[in-house]
Amino acid sequence: MSTGESSSDESRAGQHDTRKDDVQDDHLQEKDGLLTASPEHLTRSINSEDGASEATEEGEEGATDGEGDEDEEGEDEEDEEDEEDEEPALKYERLGGAVIDLLKKDSASALTISNKQLALGTHSGVVHLLDMTGKRIKSYKPHLASVIDIGMDSTADFVATASMDGQVVIHSLSTPESYAFDMKRPMRAVSMEPNFAKKSTRAFVCGGMAGSLVLYEKGWLGHKETVLHTGEGPIWSVRWRDRLIAWANDLGVKIYDTVSQSRITFIDRPSDSPRADLFKCTLHWQDDSTLLIAWADHIKVARIRARLRTPASPANLPPLLVEITAVFKLDCMIAGIVPHPLASPTCTVHPSVAAAHSASGRSTPSTTAPISAPTLTTFLTLAYTPPDTSFLTEVTEDRAQQKRQAAERPELRIISRAGEELSADLLSIQGFEKWACNDYVLASVDGDGSDGYVVLSPKDLVIVKPRDKRDHIAWLVEREQYEEALDELGHLGADEAGQEEGAINAAEIGQRYIEHLVTEGDFVKAAKLCPKVCGQDAKRWEDWIFVFAQKKQMQTIIPYVPTESPKLGHLVYEMVLAYFLAHDRQALLQTIKDWPKGIYDISAVIVAVQSELDKAPSTSTAARTAPEAAILMECLAELYTMNRQPGKALPYFLRLRRSNVFDLIREHNLFTAVQDQVLLLVEFDQEVMEKRRKEGQDLDDSESAAIQLLVDHTHSIPIGRVVQQLQGRPYYLFLYLDALFKRDPYLASDFADSQVKLYAEYAPTRLIDFLRASNYYSLERAYNVCKERDLVPEMVFLLGRMGNNKQALTLIIERLGDVNRAIDFAKEQNDDDLWEDLLKYSETRPTFIRGLLENVGAEIDPIRLIRRIKNGLEIPGLKEALIKILHDFNLQISLLDGCQTILEGDCADFARRLQRDQNSGFFLSGKMLCPICSKPLQRFPQSLVLLFLCRHVVHASCCNGGDSLAPQPDYSLAGLGLTGGRSLSGKIAFTAVVRAKIDQGCPVCHKKDEGDRT
Repeated sequence: MSTGESSSDESRAGQHDTRKDDVQDDHLQEKDGLLTASPEHLTRSINSEDGASEATEEGEEGATDGEGDEDEEGEDEEDEEDEEDEEPALKYERLGGAVIDLLKKDSASALTISNKQLALGTHSGVVHLLDMTGKRIKSYKPHLASVIDIGMDSTADFVATASMDGQVVIHSLSTPESYAFDMKRPMRAVSMEPNFAKKSTRAFVCGGMAGSLVLYEKGWLGHKETVLHTGEGPIWSVRWRDRLIAWANDLGVKIYDTVSQSRITFIDRPSDSPRADLFKCTLHWQDDSTLLIAWADHIKVARIRARLRTPASPANLPPLLVEITAVFKLDCMIAGIVPHPLASPTCTVHPSVAAAHSASGRSTPSTTAPISAPTLTTFLTLAYTPPDTSFLTEVTEDRAQQKRQAAERPELRIISRAGEELSADLLSIQGFEKWACNDYVLASVDGDGSDGYVVLSPKDLVIVKPRDKRDHIAWLVEREQYEEALDELGHLGADEAGQEEGAINAAEIGQRYIEHLVTEGDFVKAAKLCPKVCGQDAKRWEDWIFVFAQKKQMQTIIPYVPTESPKLGHLVYEMVLAYFLAHDRQALLQTIKDWPKGIYDISAVIVAVQSELDKAPSTSTAARTAPEAAILMECLAELYTMNRQPGKALPYFLRLRRSNVFDLIREHNLFTAVQDQVLLLVEFDQEVMEKRRKEGQDLDDSESAAIQLLVDHTHSIPIGRVVQQLQGRPYYLFLYLDALFKRDPYLASDFADSQVKLYAEYAPTRLIDFLRASNYYSLERAYNVCKERDLVPEMVFLLGRMGNNKQALTLIIERLGDVNRAIDFAKEQNDDDLWEDLLKYSETRPTFIRGLLENVGAEIDPIRLIRRIKNGLEIPGLKEALIKILHDFNLQISLLDGCQTILEGDCADFARRLQRDQNSGFFLSGKMLCPICSKPLQRFPQSLVLLFLCRHVVHASCCNGGDSLAPQPDYSLAGLGLTGGRSLSGKIAFTAVVRAKIDQGCPVCHKKDEGDRT
């Protein structure tokens, strides 16, 4: 339907097709530092009968005259079939909500979208803010005439409008901030700077019938006005993106760089273009470096990139240059253009079209990278076909031509970058017969088209969205392409598939497809489809499973059989288990473990498995049946456990030597059943641990699961019963008593003497810790055990506990020869006679003397030890030891002096603080109550009031002896009664009298001291 050719850098360089009827290349030339481009002229033809169109280049050879009518009819039928097989790319929905009421008595004139909010301008000068459902958020009237252009910043907070009344208004939706500018002439375009809400400059650019493009920037003294361009006719459109401002006037489109403050290009209009005001110019920034220009019947794609600087380049050239990468001429007028995603789930582009699209988007290789990478998209255009050609011959006397003709329906067309029309849809617009090209607006919701578009007419708003997977599936179902539909449905979530009436249902699509596959014998594929087709329908699941069973294809359907959501009848699951019992017993065991209990009759399965187990020993080869019998026993153990018969499962687990036997005992409280099988449990557990050690695991016997189980449940398995059974295996008894002692020393108190022997035998290094922690063993028996095994440290400890300190000290000195241990022992006993014995023993042993000197403390006076040193006795290290003693005493004296200084300083600080607090003032009023009589301090006439240093204020009459005090002599303060005479001496004398009379001080504190709390 459309014909187009992209003019790339190669084409401008002369590398273009040399066919006779090819269009001419763009003529680019730099004038005064500006890059200019003239468009290619392309044509397209329309088949008006069926709406189908073909892309033809100008001068392309037509069909031969010799073709018959039959051939033409055949081609028409093929075209119709191709048209029917082509899937639509878009879907449409009329925006409701408040839109219908808003446009009943008004008509829309401008539209912009930002942050999922619509700003709608009307011909009465009103701006309506709507959400995507049509709900009105806010309305206000900034103008008295039609709103011609409208824009919103990225935050959807500021709305800029340009009107026929000559006003440009920028209004904040959340704050009182608002700006209004009277341009005196009708305004056609306005655009705010990027990130307008976040910038303090509040810059915007506008233009209109005055022919000037003006940039306004906010400063200290108001908005600064800068004229960017003037003198070439009205400004029809302007759009600001990043650093670039693009605008259109009568001569063409210009781009201004705000960074270099210079115009970088001029893109002229074709010479045969209609009048500029009849068919509006649409400027749309696809990204920061790609500008889409749609004006009348032409589309141009301008690509901005950095200019390659060379030493020979003139210095005054702009830093950026513009390439026209594509130029299309359509057979219609363009009311709007936005980029559309190249590929979508529902719009399949032929590879040749995609290749042409990619080719048209290339730019000349350059060492200077462009501003940003191009985004591969198609173009979505709002096509308007004029009802007549009167705009070409404006001056006519023909009354029929002067009469306004009814307009045709607008179309939405998707055009590739190669000029191929991918789809075209007629729009159902209310009153389309009356609307002209300039009455329509096409806007993108999110910029890239993924969230859809909005088409505006004076009385209508249409939401346009790309068709989703659900639409695609419905289209496939209509054409009976069930397999493709099911594949797409498999990637669809529940929310996308829909829940309402008429939602996509896999069962309806797949039922016939599965029947066909079963008939063809493709059971594997049919089984894979069952989850999609059957879903939550249990009856349908059961029917298909019985079909597979009849066809002897159970192995193909079993992996897909559901066990919940939905839950099938127990007969189905028993049939599956019977199949496994006959063909794959390992799978039977795994299935029993994986499947939830309760979905089949466990008792029936137990009978079947038990029957097979009874048959196993009767086979001739015992070696071959052993693994099978083990699997069957494990199946029975699992089944009995699931059937709440753990007692019957326990023998099988023990025969199988399964480690989970302990978990089974705990889980089902089988402790009373095993209290007479303690030795067997422990031996079984040790076998398991030994096997794991051989496999390379590092295990400690104290981690025995059996021992831990016995210790954790002493209430069910009595300790005495366990000890009795383990008497013949002392090591197991040691492990049990040791774990019991770690849990609670009191639990093993009856067997403490046995523990001493067991520790001495199997863990001598831990015996001393046991002796220190336990108080239940016999000291004499323990001493004899240690003496038999010559355990000296333990013997010393036991002698100390028995009170034989001298013998213990003798063992330390004679057997161990450890002076530090001897000193520690003497400190623990805190016996002066023991110290004396140690000193006496050390008189002839220089090593002990030095050790005592180095470790002496508060327990013994160093002078006492030094005086015992005999003259002439050589003691290695004596000097260092004495120096250490003197240093320690000097340090003690220094610490005492420092503590004394700190104490004195703190006392002085607290004394000063006390004095300051007592002398400081505090708030007092006459309305305060006396703490003694609970009456106000202020009376009429005023009586004497006493203030004590403790800050208690009482009536003088409430104090013991206060009745005899003289009345208040100071008339200036008599109202409060807080002072004495007028002079200082009088005050001092009066205070002395008060102290003499009030001998008990503050009555409040006195009562507190006596325990009488007020």
